[in-house]
Amino acid sequence: MTDDPQLKRRRLSEVLEEIAHDPARTRVSISDLIDAMAGRAFGALLLIFALPNVLPTPPGTSGILGLPLVFLAAQLMLGKTPWLPAFIATRSMERASFATLVGKMTPILGRAEKLLVPRLAFMISPLSQRFLGAALLILALVLALPIPLGNMLPALAMTIISLGVLERDGLWVIIGLVLGVVSLVIVWGVIWALVAGAVFLIQNAF
Repeated sequence: MTDDPQLKRRRLSEVLEEIAHDPARTRVSISDLIDAMAGRAFGALLLIFALPNVLPTPPGTSGILGLPLVFLAAQLMLGKTPWLPAFIATRSMERASFATLVGKMTPILGRAEKLLVPRLAFMISPLSQRFLGAALLILALVLALPIPLGNMLPALAMTIISLGVLERDGLWVIIGLVLGVVSLVIVWGVIWALVAGAVFLIQNAF
């Protein structure tokens, strides 16, 4: 994943604001975002799809947003360039709606970006990114499952890792990985509790 030097000097929040307020656009599609992010497409797209899952969303949202995350994480693991199927890449929204969404995201991004600095570069190396792709794939699969309370922590871990990849901050990547492990332990506990509860109900029903 090669970074464009010019984009490397610009924050994701700035790029999103530019797209949101471009009068030449009437709609903004996912493929537009891939083109605009160039070498930073993986981190940016992972962040855009993961961040909404950190907040309370309607039932089924994680399943919809989880699918693109699975595609992207698998490609990162395999060292491929970011690509999404046409039925995902061509999805678009009106620029005004996109601007509203960006308006909600950029304050959060802006605060996070102030804390991000390039460090621990070995965590962003090509080999490390293969490992990150595998870790993100596991988190994306868990996020896509219909598990109660099973999407917010994996999504937060993916968001932190994505921010670290975007700004070449290995410390944030490490923090995201640790949170990812914690989230998997918690999700496993939820699954175990659900299974145990179901077994208990069945045993006491007959």
